[in-house]
Amino acid sequence: MQPMVSAAQQAIPSESDYYEIVDIPIPDDIVLEVGGMDLMPNGNIAVCTRRGEVWIIENTEQLGSQPPRYKLFAEGLHEPLGLTYRDEAFYVTQRTEITRLADTDEDGRADQYETVFIRPVSGNYHEYFYGPLFTPEGDMLVTVNLAWIGHGASLSKWDGWLLKISPDGAVEPLVSGLRSPAAFAFNTAGDLFYAENQGGWVGSGNITHLEKGDFAGNPESLRWADLPGSPISLTPEDIPDSGTPLHEVARKIPQLKGPSVWFPHGIMGISTSGILPDTTGGGFGPFEGQLFVGDQGQSKVMRVYQEKVEGMYQGVVFPFREGFESGVFRMNWGQDHTMFVGMTSRGWRSTGEELFGLQRLVWNGEIPFEIKEIHARTDGFELVFTRPVDRASASDPSSYSITGFTYHYHSTYGSDIINREEAPVSRVKVAEDGRSVRLKVDNYREGYIHEIKAEGVIQQETGYPLLHPVGYYTLNRIPGGQPIVRDEERKISAPVDKGKAIEDGKDEMMRHQTTRPGDWEGGPDQVITINAAEAMTFDKTNFKVKAGSRIQLTFNNPTDLLHNLLIVASGSLPKVAEEARNMGIDGPEKNYVPDMEEVLFFTSLVGVGESESIYFTAPETAGDYPYVCTFPGHWKTMQGVMTVIE
Repeated sequence: MQPMVSAAQQAIPSESDYYEIVDIPIPDDIVLEVGGMDLMPNGNIAVCTRRGEVWIIENTEQLGSQPPRYKLFAEGLHEPLGLTYRDEAFYVTQRTEITRLADTDEDGRADQYETVFIRPVSGNYHEYFYGPLFTPEGDMLVTVNLAWIGHGASLSKWDGWLLKISPDGAVEPLVSGLRSPAAFAFNTAGDLFYAENQGGWVGSGNITHLEKGDFAGNPESLRWADLPGSPISLTPEDIPDSGTPLHEVARKIPQLKGPSVWFPHGIMGISTSGILPDTTGGGFGPFEGQLFVGDQGQSKVMRVYQEKVEGMYQGVVFPFREGFESGVFRMNWGQDHTMFVGMTSRGWRSTGEELFGLQRLVWNGEIPFEIKEIHARTDGFELVFTRPVDRASASDPSSYSITGFTYHYHSTYGSDIINREEAPVSRVKVAEDGRSVRLKVDNYREGYIHEIKAEGVIQQETGYPLLHPVGYYTLNRIPGGQPIVRDEERKISAPVDKGKAIEDGKDEMMRHQTTRPGDWEGGPDQVITINAAEAMTFDKTNFKVKAGSRIQLTFNNPTDLLHNLLIVASGSLPKVAEEARNMGIDGPEKNYVPDMEEVLFFTSLVGVGESESIYFTAPETAGDYPYVCTFPGHWKTMQGVMTVIE
């Protein structure tokens, strides 16, 4: 269905029309690689940095046109990755301990460094330590990262665990199975959630509701499960490395807790970081009680709505705001209900090009046209909108598309999308007030992630499309408890052959020719080699070819990320990148190559340590032809230019 077009649609709003990113200037001599951040009672922001300092920042709003004031409070810490202000002191997690920092002589500098808790470490660089988060009872919660030895490993006691530390330093292990738990927070109901990153035993990023006795999925930490005080009764051998989806394995292992919301990798971020519940009472828009989740790798913030069905959390993740200057790592509310965003990218590459940063996200009071919530219903989904919808567009089933999928649960790093099936919308009912729609969905599968698109729905008053017309709902339980598809009909599909994901055809073969054409007697006229480099760049950013010459281009990927290389028409790079970003779950299957004439030549997604050669005849028209990696989040830094000369 083609939505109605109004005059107002000539300037369709974007994220920045509602939420503005405001820089907080940082002095040139301060390296503010944010590891932790908290709001002080007087409105100042405190930041601990990965270089071991704690700074107090005044006048972050830059009132009176005056710059912020930075005051060094403490230094000499070991890569602190969490900071909390409580009872006139700071509690900071550095690599080996929780430290209480106090200014007893009130001169503005910490003069008391008190060790509250010490943990063992092996010396492995990847044994990060996060927190503390205080409970209402005054205990501290901390999470411990797995080490990295080519795979995640629990080398030291309690690596991969959530721990509770009492005020006197006593340890109570609560949850095992964590991999890289960089963030955790209570929601507005007081329940605890943590953010996880793709890796071994983790098909994609996610957030998970944690309760004492849960096993979150990575068996490396189970080596400590038999220690006194452990609430876990599992061993590593109890966990099958079969690739069966996690929700099916969890039926046989009750302690295994699956995510409440999956974040499809490359689409909804690549490295989940901070979690911030909306406690602003409407001061940040119409999303009170929802969660905002940061992503370090793609320098953006996402929005999560959750509900409980049969006692289990589940819900949906939406895009929210991208474009931050570095990798989003920590978020806090200011007293004026703006969101402070602390960032870092050293060693952890991000689409934001700066190595670090501090910015504010400010709502201008205008309500965007969004899908506010998605609810699971017995026969499908209910979508709730922030503004009334146009009834004609919203009542048309062709305005929606839904696809279900899941991931392998296995020790391999990450997972392809598997068991992908369309879930057609067969009937739509629009509410009288135009603020919600009920969708009857066929092939509605419990345990699966559902990509829900409402691209044909427009706003009643303006004719605008949705600001973000897609969400990813994790359906842990169908209300009523009866899945529509029987278990025996679910089969694990074979992984997609990325080299053959683009549709066959003569035109496609010419654009993606991976064998030397038979009529190229004497071979290519020119051989070009380009390597993916660190910090998401190409090692070669320009090369020249003669018009009409025969080219062999070899693309090598020695990095630890997936990359492709597309050569596109002059002036089309932003358009191609935007189309690739909007491919959703079609992206991996189609190598993030959009089906558009502006794409002239392309490689497949090239895996870690792999390479691919393509063969093509250079354009006859002289000029500059950009090349780019269109894997989500990469295009702004992975660019180059092929110059065609006469």
